[in-house]
Amino acid sequence: MTTFALVGGGWRASAYWRLAEELDDMECVGAVVRSARPLPVPAYGSLAACLAEHRPDFVITAVPRTANAAVVIEAVERGLPVLSETPPAQDVDPLWPYAERIQVAEQYPLMPTHASRLAAVRGGVIGTPGQAQVSSTQFHHAVALMRAYLQAPPGPVTVRATTHVAPLMQPLKRGGWTDDPDAKPATTTLAMLDFGNGRSGLYDFTDNQTRNQLRFRRILVRGSHGELRDDEVVRLTGPRTIATTPLVRTTAGDVAFGEKVVYRNAYRGKRLNDDEIATASMLDAMAAWVRGAGPPPYPLAEGAHDHAVGLAIEEAAATGRTVTTAS
Repeated sequence: MTTFALVGGGWRASAYWRLAEELDDMECVGAVVRSARPLPVPAYGSLAACLAEHRPDFVITAVPRTANAAVVIEAVERGLPVLSETPPAQDVDPLWPYAERIQVAEQYPLMPTHASRLAAVRGGVIGTPGQAQVSSTQFHHAVALMRAYLQAPPGPVTVRATTHVAPLMQPLKRGGWTDDPDAKPATTTLAMLDFGNGRSGLYDFTDNQTRNQLRFRRILVRGSHGELRDDEVVRLTGPRTIATTPLVRTTAGDVAFGEKVVYRNAYRGKRLNDDEIATASMLDAMAAWVRGAGPPPYPLAEGAHDHAVGLAIEEAAATGRTVTTAS
């Protein structure tokens, strides 16, 4: 059994204690939260109070970025590794001395849709990937996906960006259905990212696109021998033969590409949506890492890198200038 303590009480934090109830080998021993509502786990007023009663395997922090660094440092100085929500801090400089003990909870590449596509791309079905176009999520999340598809390590990234405003209805937001029939101005940000070595990314995001059901979530990965578009691949399959092959998801949650299963649902039989499966996968990867049985899931250096590139997209869009991030 792997145990964790949780700092935070918002909607993202609540996902962790709900998952701990679903997972057979994961337990949340306590939450540090100021809340009058009853929680399914013991609640504490401070991390010190929680750790006085428990010795978890790691700590999860899900607090605003302006407060997160201090919480992370307190946990690490008490001898515990940390899984921090994204982005890890307003300023990551104070965290660098503790970087080897900090992971960042970037769940998007672990979603079954992306995990299966990544498996196919890494299996060589489109040859060497050269460009990833992401229109589904924003800033550091999109950058993490681009780097995953391109197999691009952290490094300097050159960004050019523009913004465009057009009317758009917003039937659904984080709080639920809006019941608003009127279209209102929404900003679309388009950015070209140069990762070097012939690898590029196209960032395309409209305000609230993650939740707005009137906008598709799209992915396109172009390679030397073919192209992946959402859940289908076009490639040369024989002499003068070009075929399109779909990625097919079964009712059990596995995903097949042709005759090969490229993704297996590790949580078969549990009532988990894709975001919950991705978060559960991150928890399991974190548990393996703290036991010394697996690689670091998403180190602080990578989380900080992708956040910096996300900020560069904002800066390039706001100023019209080309922005290059530091290494």
